[in-house]
Amino acid sequence: MEPSQEHIDRAFLLKVVQPGLAGLMDGSVSTLAPIFAAAFATHDTHIAFLIGLSAAIGAGISMAFAEALSDNGHHTGRGHPAIRGCIVGGMTFVGGILHTLPFLIPSLSAALCAAYVVVGLELIAIAYIRYHFFKMRFWLSVVQVILGGALVLAAGLFIGSF
Repeated sequence: MEPSQEHIDRAFLLKVVQPGLAGLMDGSVSTLAPIFAAAFATHDTHIAFLIGLSAAIGAGISMAFAEALSDNGHHTGRGHPAIRGCIVGGMTFVGGILHTLPFLIPSLSAALCAAYVVVGLELIAIAYIRYHFFKMRFWLSVVQVILGGALVLAAGLFIGSF
């Protein structure tokens, strides 16, 4: 018996979209504080880049293992744990590295401006994915995601100011 399109769509959501979104959200938000704290504390884009790169890699590895070891996928229907782990880990790295790349720009003010734009685009992309795949209201999703990102960013800026 062939699976229905609804079953295929649900399986895609559980096995690919949800782990990918969780990773993207974690990478995009959890790496903000260390990167911006480093940038503000040191005023050195190279140091901020190295910290962002290490945070993105570390978060990706951590999330990959956390997801791969969370369950075997049989009872939850979430698919093979190693595949989910790769998806979550990869998307966590992507979320963390995107706003790290602007710190390759030698000018701190230019790097910060570019990073702010990238962070904004990341958060809007996350809100859109939530809207498109999980049928959340777009503007409510934007507000929720931006609020969470803003809190973490503020923590990084606050800590970096000491």
